[in-house]
Amino acid sequence: MTRLNVKPTRMELNNLKARLKTAVRGHKLLKDKRDELMRRFIESVRENNQLRQKVESALVGYLQDFVMAKTLESDLMVKEIFAVPMREVNLHVETENIMSVRVPKMYAHIDNPHTDDEGDVVYSYVASNSQMDETIESMSDLLHDLLRLAEIEKSCQLMADEIEKTRRRVNGLEYATIPDLKETIYYIEMKLEEAERASLVRMMKVK
Repeated sequence: MTRLNVKPTRMELNNLKARLKTAVRGHKLLKDKRDELMRRFIESVRENNQLRQKVESALVGYLQDFVMAKTLESDLMVKEIFAVPMREVNLHVETENIMSVRVPKMYAHIDNPHTDDEGDVVYSYVASNSQMDETIESMSDLLHDLLRLAEIEKSCQLMADEIEKTRRRVNGLEYATIPDLKETIYYIEMKLEEAERASLVRMMKVK
C-alpha cells in the first residue's frame, strides 16, 4: 500500500472517500463484467471445439472422397468442370454487443446462377461421376458451419482480449487503488484526530 501525497484536510478526506466509493462500485461492476464474459467465453469455446471437430472430420472425409473420385477423371477434365463457380455467396456481417465487446454475426446468402429451371447444377454430369457430384454437394452444405466456426473463433478472440483487459483493471483497483485510498483516508483521519486533540489540550490550558 502506498499513501497518496495529499494534504491532511477535511476537504481532501471527503474527496478521497468519494473516490473510494466510486472505486469500490467500479470494482464490483468490473468483477461482474469479467465473470459474465468468462461464462460466455467458456460456452463459446465449448461450441467452437464441438463445431471444429465436426467440420474438420467432415472435410477430411469429403476431401478423401473427392480425391478418390478425381482419380477416375483426367486433370484437364476436372479443371474444365470447375472453371466457372457454380454458386455465388453474398456475405453480410453485423456486430452484436456482448458486455461491451462487439462480436461479429455473419449471414450468407447463396445464389445458384449456374442452374437450370429445375434447380439442377448445369455443369456436365457426363464429364463428372456420381461420387464427385455427391462429394461436391456435401461439401457445399458445410458453408454455414464454416461461417459459424469463423464467427465463434473471432468472438472468442475478442472476448479473451476483453477479459484480460478487465482482469487487469480489477486487479489494479483491488490491489492498488482501493488499498491506497484506504491507507490515505486512515492517515488523514489520524492526523485530523491528532489535531483535534492538540487543539483541545490548548483550550484546556488556556482555561
